[in-house]
Amino acid sequence: MSSEVVLGFLEEVEPWRLLSPQFPSKVGGKPAWLSQRGLPGLPEVECEKCHLPMAFLVQVYAPLSDQDQCFHRTLFLFCCKTPECYSHNDSRCMKVFRSQMPRKNDFYSYDPPPEDDPPSETCHSVLPVSGVKLCWVCGCPGNKSCSRCHLVTYCGKHHQTIHWKHSHKRECSSQESSGVAGSPFLFPEFELVTEPEDQEENSKDTETKNKETEHLQIDTSDVSLAESLAEAELENMAMHETEETKVFQRFKKRIAPEPHQVVRYSRGGLPVWVSAQHIPSDEAIPLCTCGSKRIFEFQVMPQLLNSLGVDSTEASIDWGTVAIFTCSRSCDTGDHYSAEFVWKQDFTAEQSHKD
Repeated sequence: MSSEVVLGFLEEVEPWRLLSPQFPSKVGGKPAWLSQRGLPGLPEVECEKCHLPMAFLVQVYAPLSDQDQCFHRTLFLFCCKTPECYSHNDSRCMKVFRSQMPRKNDFYSYDPPPEDDPPSETCHSVLPVSGVKLCWVCGCPGNKSCSRCHLVTYCGKHHQTIHWKHSHKRECSSQESSGVAGSPFLFPEFELVTEPEDQEENSKDTETKNKETEHLQIDTSDVSLAESLAEAELENMAMHETEETKVFQRFKKRIAPEPHQVVRYSRGGLPVWVSAQHIPSDEAIPLCTCGSKRIFEFQVMPQLLNSLGVDSTEASIDWGTVAIFTCSRSCDTGDHYSAEFVWKQDFTAEQSHKD
């Protein structure tokens, strides 16, 4: 039996709906942190290639109903904004973190948040409890304050420089607010609204895939032993090209009913790959620090790039799909954001030219 797939779509909403007390799933802006404790900062949210701070990309609110310690549970994905770091099929430019807590905790009401009425003025903060200093530019922990006004803080020198050039040089030590102009470092902010994928279409696609696999097996077993090595190599090349085409066509067919989907969630299910190349083996996905196997949880689709303001004919951040694998036990690490595993798969050169 296949796992249910939930699709994520972008929607513009009032800003208060994207704050931490609303437990949002969202794209862009600053992260709406779940726990105030143990927030990942530098160097945890540094790109492993250029060593610059990453930008918040997506968070998915994904509680697990069968685990008390996962009553609230959110996954946070970050990515580098340096185009040169997006080498083909290189995942070091992205990182993902998991935070979770029980229903009774130090930050949120035991009762669910209101659906319609805007929260009171005391709820208009990025974090549910005050006390943690956050970087004005990216929303990650930041204890480095402006030496002149001491009103804003940063995660490091790089983001302090960005803010100074953008607006703080004019605002510093004046009556102007540093919160009026948005940070130029952030991606556009949207709520991530979800709906289940049509399971009937899913079943048809799986049946077609199984038939194709059987057909391929029959074809390969029919190769004559009298063929030369050169002919066998040509056959292998043709088979590879055929499989590559089928995987890409299957990807396009799967997303065609809902072309605006930007996230696919299916904990314990399978990703929809864009290519037959660079698909991780079980051994390529590291175990969790607790020793448990990691399983697929969600993937980010290439359609999201169209809404981030980064798609251009020049060099930019890019991916075919980004798959997130998390601890199968969703182990409890206390007051700590747990690093999980990211696998970035890119389109092949041929696919890029076609699209």
